[in-house]
Amino acid sequence: MAASIVSLRNVEKWYGNNHVVKDMNLEIEEGEFLTLLGPSGCGKTTTLRMIAGFEDATEGSIEVQGVRVEEKEPFQRDVNTVFQNYSLFPHMTVYDNVAYGPTIRKVPKDEIRRRVTEMLELVQMADYEKRKPEALSGGQKQRIAIARALINNPRVLLLDEPLGALDLKLRKQMQIELKRLQKKLGITFVYVTHDQEEAMTMSDRIVVMRDGVILQMGAPMEIYERPATRFVADFIGESNVLEGRVTGVEEGVLLVETPAGGVRCRGRGFGVGDALCVAIRPEYLRVSREPVAGFSLPATVKDFIYMGALIKTSLDLKNGQEVKLSRLEADPALREGDAVHIWWEDEKAVAIHDDSGEGAVREAAVC
Repeated sequence: MAASIVSLRNVEKWYGNNHVVKDMNLEIEEGEFLTLLGPSGCGKTTTLRMIAGFEDATEGSIEVQGVRVEEKEPFQRDVNTVFQNYSLFPHMTVYDNVAYGPTIRKVPKDEIRRRVTEMLELVQMADYEKRKPEALSGGQKQRIAIARALINNPRVLLLDEPLGALDLKLRKQMQIELKRLQKKLGITFVYVTHDQEEAMTMSDRIVVMRDGVILQMGAPMEIYERPATRFVADFIGESNVLEGRVTGVEEGVLLVETPAGGVRCRGRGFGVGDALCVAIRPEYLRVSREPVAGFSLPATVKDFIYMGALIKTSLDLKNGQEVKLSRLEADPALREGDAVHIWWEDEKAVAIHDDSGEGAVREAAVC
């Protein structure tokens, strides 16, 4: 495990009676791309601002490179921040915007020229140094903001929803560019977003937050395949969630009775009689015309939605609950109104807690 470059220990943040961040404990490893992910108001931007020094923690400690920074001003911390609105100086050229940091630090002009040239080449904006921000597109402005943040060689780059103002196509392009840039530089990126696809695309590790609490953290694939709570299962991608109760355990596989029928899933920490939820991703559902040995749930095909790369099929279970099935290609044998049976392989479904996980961090490997 790599050494931590940023540490938050028992960090709390209150705004009056509003408890925004609750007992946060987080170790951010050197050189990783870590994303704070959650809905608006979950505390992710406040956490980033506390690391940057724009907000004070009410309680707890924050360390950067092993040094406590609560009493340090933002410019005294070895971090830089990129904002969604770019925060470029409109009266300055691209060159002067990027050169601003080393200029106020009185770096020699020859060194400033070398650094600015290097940064503009790094973000593929070398031909734009004489332009002003008004002459740039949104993606170009974001590249300049990143170059300006990187020119002082910070150990940690903080990014607060930097792609939020871009259109979908450009946002996807910038996601790839940012990840490549981070890998090339080898510095730590701490990224804030509410977009789960963005987090999955770029991150080495994701921290899922809700109501000021860390619900789960782990690698994107771990969180996607093994969500710890119902909220995480719904927020990261799409899940079919069935409520039920454990009726038996066979070699690590849980037998669960749901209103739609008996099913099987993997999971630890549950015993006979426990209430839980079974989460199954749409791409793991299977459809059969006849009942399947082991288990299968009767269902009726409701409709089909063409989504370009995917075909989504909606089905109604016998209790009226709707579930989704995703396929790369449509099954020509299926028609709306068809009576079918759905099933899945035991290891593809996971037992999860039907709560937000408030007050406890859940590592991705628990389920």
